[in-house]
Amino acid sequence: MKKFSVFMCAALLPFVAYADDVDLAGKELILNIRRIGLDLSKTTVRHSGEYQGSPISALSADDQEFIKGVFDTALEYKHDRFNWDNSLFMEYGRTKIKPYDGETLVNESADKILATSNLNYACWDFDSFKLGPMVRAAYETEFVPANDSDNRLKVLRGMAGFSVFDSPIIKELYIAGVYEYDFTYGHDQVSKLAAEIGWRLEYGVRDGVKLSTNGYYREYLDYSQYVGTDLERDLSVVARMDTNLWGDFTMGPYVQYRRAKARDAEHYGSNFIIGISFNYITKFGLY
Repeated sequence: MKKFSVFMCAALLPFVAYADDVDLAGKELILNIRRIGLDLSKTTVRHSGEYQGSPISALSADDQEFIKGVFDTALEYKHDRFNWDNSLFMEYGRTKIKPYDGETLVNESADKILATSNLNYACWDFDSFKLGPMVRAAYETEFVPANDSDNRLKVLRGMAGFSVFDSPIIKELYIAGVYEYDFTYGHDQVSKLAAEIGWRLEYGVRDGVKLSTNGYYREYLDYSQYVGTDLERDLSVVARMDTNLWGDFTMGPYVQYRRAKARDAEHYGSNFIIGISFNYITKFGLY
């Protein structure tokens, strides 16, 4: 078994999980509903037209509302040194602004569909965490093409690297090489190479209160051709505090930050959201 473990770590081939010499005891299959939630914030201003010259911005502001729905769930399989999860993450959010003297404006502030299959193998199994190679395959797209265009984001992504996982706090912390095949623009299909650091952490502050964060930083290294909208680097961070309201329903504040730079852009673009999140979070042990 030791020789088998060494070979797995050296070759980064954890997909041999079903080899004959793996002990079939200790299997676990879990449906993990990480989050089904609604994020929202709303600003209502009355008679703002009468206060446009006021130094108090709260009285002269525009009506604004932000609503975002999130679905994040995973089917997690654990067997001996292997962890395999297949997850689906979806979010869609929009901001509506209603000026007192103009037309209502609606902007998409979040739009993402991400299907992922992730496999980790523990070469080293410590008391509080596991360490070993990981491989991942993912497909990313969106509900609605951005900027009223006909080009919906479509990216196939593969990763291989090492991760720390299965800890009470560190659910996953990894560094990996990334291969992307981007066919958002049918006539400009681009292959890309990148390096990525990512994480998913959870910390119980006290009974009924949990702080969580997830995100990644991706640095692109090589492209098969030049497309100006392709990113050079990309940072995404989400942090949330969940307080139990009743059963598996929680409420708490959250922040979300995205910062990236495109190849033909002079400056970084960013998106920062802060609000209140209402969620349903639970797990089901299937066996």
